[in-house]
Amino acid sequence: MNMMELLKLSFRSLQSNMLRSFLTMLGIMIGVATVIAMISIGQGTNNQVTSQIQSLGSNLITVTASSSGQQAGGGSGSGMLKLTDADPLSKINTVKYVAPVTQASGQFRNGKNVTSTSVIGTSPNYADIKSWETDIGRFFTEDEVTDKAKVVVLGATTAENLFGNAGFDAIGSIVKINDIPFRVVGVLKSKGSSGSMDQDDTAIAPITTVQSRFMSGSSRNGLRQILVEADSPEAMQSTIALIEYTMRQSHKLGSAEDDFKVQSQEDVLSSAQSVTKTLTLFLGGIAAISLLVGGIGIMNIMLVSVTERTREIGTRKAIGAKEGTILAQFLVESVTLAIFGGIVGVMLGFGGSKLVGHFMSIQTAVSLNSVLLATLFSACIGMIFGVFPARKAAKLDPIEALRYE
Repeated sequence: MNMMELLKLSFRSLQSNMLRSFLTMLGIMIGVATVIAMISIGQGTNNQVTSQIQSLGSNLITVTASSSGQQAGGGSGSGMLKLTDADPLSKINTVKYVAPVTQASGQFRNGKNVTSTSVIGTSPNYADIKSWETDIGRFFTEDEVTDKAKVVVLGATTAENLFGNAGFDAIGSIVKINDIPFRVVGVLKSKGSSGSMDQDDTAIAPITTVQSRFMSGSSRNGLRQILVEADSPEAMQSTIALIEYTMRQSHKLGSAEDDFKVQSQEDVLSSAQSVTKTLTLFLGGIAAISLLVGGIGIMNIMLVSVTERTREIGTRKAIGAKEGTILAQFLVESVTLAIFGGIVGVMLGFGGSKLVGHFMSIQTAVSLNSVLLATLFSACIGMIFGVFPARKAAKLDPIEALRYE
């Protein structure tokens, strides 16, 4: 009996029990759909994180404080970043821009309109490093940083929350931040949402103003980070080395460990991709368990099918059907169930991933490799879990089978 005849026989057998065949495939369908959806969500998250980090610029270097850098060798490092750390970095010949950054939370009020968001304290170079452009008005100046001027640049969402759609009315207006009056000098162009985070829901003010008005104690002099942009990608490694040397000199660390960390965008990107890839594998592994459950379902139904068709098997063997033919027939049936379940599962997984991505604001990515892998895996599941029922059918004694009631 050739393969075409086996397929026709298998289809005929499956069609005779449509409901049971569908319920048997259901486990595989759910398993494959879950695998496709989980992998596509994980891949989409990875792509989104990668895009966000790359959008910050390939030449970006971030300096942050490190709690591990205490005075192990007797140095006098402060264990925190200060505004005075930024100036020496700007003198490095391979550095294009330097922007010290701090952050505070603020309640904004314009008449009856109230909203809460973060206030980023920084210098004018922040706009160049982050590629922020003003839609209306301007960014604040170095003189305003020096004078601790109470001026603020609003993100598009923050401006809309305070002034409605008439954002142009914001320029020159006075808004209160934590009950302190600030003059709005600019509204930033919209950058849109990034997952669940709205990049436009922000406000930027001179760092000296934020430190003096919204911070107290030791945090008043501290920085969240220092952003540095190198002249070119080729200068990244030498710039990082010079930053590390300059920071050690500024903090007078001597033989002590670094009390700061220097990271390039490549380091951040590599770490983020490692996390998201691990998450994708974890989600895919959990989803694959449901495929195994589907395989067990196929085996159970095929065992029932063998029992129901015992007399049929006995008749076929009595007229000359070989064990290999019986084995192949039942294997083809189980693999057919698995493959059809896998195909339907791929379609469900594709639709499910798009639906979940829509509600989670993630651009999911269904790769051809994941589709082929899930389909091939479902076929293997059908083959593996179909072997035992098929062997049981092939080994039936024809005389005993014909006597079966």
